[in-house]
Amino acid sequence: MPLEIVTVPCLSDNYAFLIHNSATGQTALVDAPEAAPVQTVLDARGWTLTDVVLTHHHWDHVDGLPPLRRDDVRVIGANADAHRLPPLDLAVADGDIFDLCGESAEVFDVSGHTLNHIAVFVPAAKAAFTADSLMAMGCGRLFEGTPQQMWHSMQKLRELPDDTMIFSGHEYTATNAKFALSIEPDNPDIMSRSRAVDAARAKGKATVPSLLADEKRTNPYLRADDPALMAAIGMHDAPATAVFAEVRKRKDIF
Repeated sequence: MPLEIVTVPCLSDNYAFLIHNSATGQTALVDAPEAAPVQTVLDARGWTLTDVVLTHHHWDHVDGLPPLRRDDVRVIGANADAHRLPPLDLAVADGDIFDLCGESAEVFDVSGHTLNHIAVFVPAAKAAFTADSLMAMGCGRLFEGTPQQMWHSMQKLRELPDDTMIFSGHEYTATNAKFALSIEPDNPDIMSRSRAVDAARAKGKATVPSLLADEKRTNPYLRADDPALMAAIGMHDAPATAVFAEVRKRKDIF
């Protein structure tokens, strides 16, 4: 039986995700922005939390953990970031594979937004939990890492199968779409997706998760080596890392 994934809106624009295996009864949480919305979903569905994956140390991804943490809840996070995460029961690193709700989960180091930020890919669910690395039509601001690191992280995630769903950490898609249009106003894929995003938000619907195939077509941070994007910003012959850095710089002041 496939895993069930529930998107849980938290705070003003954060998302947490609950993953449930009805055969085993296991339920995992990816990131803990706040406890109450998560506990409400758990109670409504009769689920018991067994695991929590923390993608990075920022307060809006970890501060909800204490009320949810019991002795039998396993907390998973990056070994390299253990010094600034809540105490970990399982410390993981890039390339590690661990059991998550009865399925294999692969760890990716996706440093950039922060150092030692991780993403988790669950092939059986066709799901990647990317938090503030790869986001819907965007990527996280580079608070700690370099453009080189984040571009490398984007390339890693871009190699996942096209039918992977990207479960990212915030509802930023409408702003990201406006920015993408500002640098490629005549791109038909971006125009079409921007209209779809606006329509969804007008109805109060979430734009997360998103399909990786759509991200590959419309997310400028996955397309730093795309000649069309390079031409659009006047960097025809520049290295992809420089193109990525320029696009990120423009977004920071957009």
